[in-house]
Amino acid sequence: MNPFFKYIISGVTKYELRKQQLSNVQIAAKIKNRRVEFSHLIHDSIFIFIGICSACFGLKGFLLPNQFIDGGVTGISLILAEGTGLPLSILLVIINIPFVIMGYSTISKKFAIKSIIAILLLAIAVHYIELPTITDDKLLISVFGGFFLGLGIGLTIRGGSVIDGTEVLAIFINRKAALTIGDVILIFNLFIFIAAAYVFDIETALYAILTYLAASKTVDFVVSGLEEYVGVTIISSKTEEVRLMIIEKMGRGCTLYDGKRGYAKRGELLKPQEIIYTLLTRLELARLQTEIDKIDKDAFIVMSSIKDVKGGMIKKRTIK
Repeated sequence: MNPFFKYIISGVTKYELRKQQLSNVQIAAKIKNRRVEFSHLIHDSIFIFIGICSACFGLKGFLLPNQFIDGGVTGISLILAEGTGLPLSILLVIINIPFVIMGYSTISKKFAIKSIIAILLLAIAVHYIELPTITDDKLLISVFGGFFLGLGIGLTIRGGSVIDGTEVLAIFINRKAALTIGDVILIFNLFIFIAAAYVFDIETALYAILTYLAASKTVDFVVSGLEEYVGVTIISSKTEEVRLMIIEKMGRGCTLYDGKRGYAKRGELLKPQEIIYTLLTRLELARLQTEIDKIDKDAFIVMSSIKDVKGGMIKKRTIK
């Protein structure tokens, strides 16, 4: 066969083999991605299911039998249910629909789909599940009703959805106006508590504020993580010793990145400086500072609060 044709055939064969290899790699990557998405879906679904159960328990076991209300969309639904006589389950869905639409445009389609499913499941649970009244004590109703409702809201947020659209509204307004998310939620709930005082009485409105505080603190606790972490940036002339101490004595990981010392007069060269960044729990902070002082008392340390972490050594090692 002509060498030229052999060369052409060889080139085509190599191209087809390369194309097949790329195809196999792409298929393997797609399978891996789908497995990851499926495992995350199961993980999120468990959070959402437990969250719905907790919110239903808070509503049916504490708030509803005693005509107590909360802030947010749930509070509006409870007020309207009392004023109009409509079932709470229907109101929960109707009032949340505009917020789900906002979530579709503001956050994502997947978020909106998961949220509407979670809201529908909560409405079904509230409508059909019967629970005994846990207590008649108003203080316990406010605190524990708010706690279980907040736990439910927080868990559904961890699952990538909402059963109360107040935060979606806050994010939407925050992107359009100068108000912060916290300001929007505060103003929104202020109007709800005023309405509660008008529909019910001042005492009910005050207990509603207590319920809201219990719920909101629980949401913060669940969403931000059960543990509190501190990110520590360390600038020291003894970088290597500090690094080894963090790894060997503290049992934590760290990251080094290059920087320059900024304190220099005009015309002087800036000296290079390695910077250490590590992450640990608040309980370990005092020990870290002690160990750093042993190595370099003049070390410059910057600490910042971290809400939650994933990966690395932070959740793999126990505190020694």
